[in-house]
Amino acid sequence: MKKWIFLFLVFATLLYGFNLSDIKDFFSEDNLINLLKEYGYIILFIWSIMEGETGLVMAGILSHTGDMNLWVAIVVAALGGFIGDQIYYYLGRFNKNWVLKELNAHRRKFAKARLLLRKYGGWVIFIQRFIYGMRTIIPMTIGVLGYDPKKYAIINFISAFVWASVTIIPSYIFGEQLLEFLKWLKQHWYFGIMFLAVVWGILWYINKKEES
Repeated sequence: MKKWIFLFLVFATLLYGFNLSDIKDFFSEDNLINLLKEYGYIILFIWSIMEGETGLVMAGILSHTGDMNLWVAIVVAALGGFIGDQIYYYLGRFNKNWVLKELNAHRRKFAKARLLLRKYGGWVIFIQRFIYGMRTIIPMTIGVLGYDPKKYAIINFISAFVWASVTIIPSYIFGEQLLEFLKWLKQHWYFGIMFLAVVWGILWYINKKEES
């Protein structure tokens, strides 16, 4: 409840501090595109720390249009993904009590992460970014279990570059088709809303099923 009150106060402060026309101009398509072009690598780095594939797909498209460099984008995304998981790992390693308390609500996922690590070892670290619903829990669990930090860092580093490459390069190759799809989606926005609602529903169902 406190979290929602805090978010509401932040939102109200933003609305009070800016005119509605200023907010509309800030979120206009042209301004957002200009921000991506000007601060693309910074946005990509921060987005990659949170491990959002959407940012990587956008980086691939911007590389296709010539507004970003493909190889620099891959390196920036990989470093962001690497640092993000290192943070989660060290949270588990040096804040065990806090992490175990937080993971208490996700006992099944925590147990699953332990089982996967014991069964597959380093391979779990390598593929953790591709396992929906486990991407933050696995590195924290690995930290809690005291996995060797050097081994984790090496595997995590390689995994981050693979993750960045297999997401950005296809987006770069099929950039034109993706741009055409986005243009079509803009004209038929109601399909986009329905698609997002279906995806959200599927992900919500999978998440609930894993936690139950």
